[in-house]
Amino acid sequence: MHAQAASGVIDWLGGQQAEMQALLQRIVDIDSGSRQEAGVTAVAQVLRAHLEAAGIAVTLHAVPGFGVCLDALVPGAGDGDGAPVLLMGHMDTVFPAGTAARRPFRVEDGLAYGPGVADMKSGLVMNVFVAEALARCGGNALPVRLFFSCDEEIGSGATRERIMDVARGARAVFNAEPGRVSGNLVTERKGSMVVEFEVEGVAAHAGVNHAQGASAIDALARKILALHALTDAEQGITTNVGCVKGGIVPNMVAPLAQAELDVRFTADTDIEALVEQVRAIIEAESLPRTKGRITEMRRTRPMTQTPADLLALYQRGAQHLGFSVDGEFTGGAADSGLTSSVGTPTLCGTGPVGGHAHTVREYSELATFVPRAQAVALAILALR
Repeated sequence: MHAQAASGVIDWLGGQQAEMQALLQRIVDIDSGSRQEAGVTAVAQVLRAHLEAAGIAVTLHAVPGFGVCLDALVPGAGDGDGAPVLLMGHMDTVFPAGTAARRPFRVEDGLAYGPGVADMKSGLVMNVFVAEALARCGGNALPVRLFFSCDEEIGSGATRERIMDVARGARAVFNAEPGRVSGNLVTERKGSMVVEFEVEGVAAHAGVNHAQGASAIDALARKILALHALTDAEQGITTNVGCVKGGIVPNMVAPLAQAELDVRFTADTDIEALVEQVRAIIEAESLPRTKGRITEMRRTRPMTQTPADLLALYQRGAQHLGFSVDGEFTGGAADSGLTSSVGTPTLCGTGPVGGHAHTVREYSELATFVPRAQAVALAILALR
């Protein structure tokens, strides 16, 4: 690492706290829920303008129905054709349109609040400023590529192949999901699977000819119990039917019911065997004359453990800056599972510290923006 370049990057980032907060406010106040195509694109345009003002080349890749992916590059020293370091993020959130107007960005006691402020608009802002610092001060031997996707919160179905292609050519990946409440990084994650399914029954008048009906809701309830019984905490497997709907009116035996199942699993799970167990339960005739079927299935891969040398590289930079971090496992899934699945060393949770993601209490610790940006920058400068 060139000491003069490192000093320049640290000093420049050290003066960017107010600018980071201002950019964060701009994008938090834009609704960008998954499938909100215009909102995701608007976030990308704001970030693009900031990067281009710093002289960084940016391309937006259209993803119909979801928005765009942002792709930017800071050249490396010398010929600049080495494998790039990849700074990852996602621009979509879990919140419906209108949320930003109802509870816009605000700051209280050093914490920033608003939809998606931690997961992961704070990480997007941090990565943008890391890239700008390197573009201004130089010293990075390897090119630095920013890639921000648009459908992570719904399993990255439209972007997963592009993400894996980008990761295959990278030296390392820093995914700026929020730092843990403890301040730690994420070095391993569970994979996730969402299964949408429906149960078809037989309609009948609930009072006049009840026996002629076959309740889809009854059958669904039995399937839920069986699906939840697949949870095996010791093996790291959890199952949760989190959404259900069905029936038409109370005095009709329900002809249709629908549900969504969330499954979490580790890298050691035989996922194909687990899928077959889920499928068997859903398709079984839980109640005579009813039948179930899967209508959609989405998977996110588990993140395999971060190589020790990559974690140590970040830790050395953090120690130089006066703070310490460790790596930890989390049950939450992320696109870092995709990047690690192609064999690229991946470190996750590098974004500013935050908590209560996906809730009205979601927050980001503003005081962690600068030091965590500096730590990522130092790790990049040390990579060869």
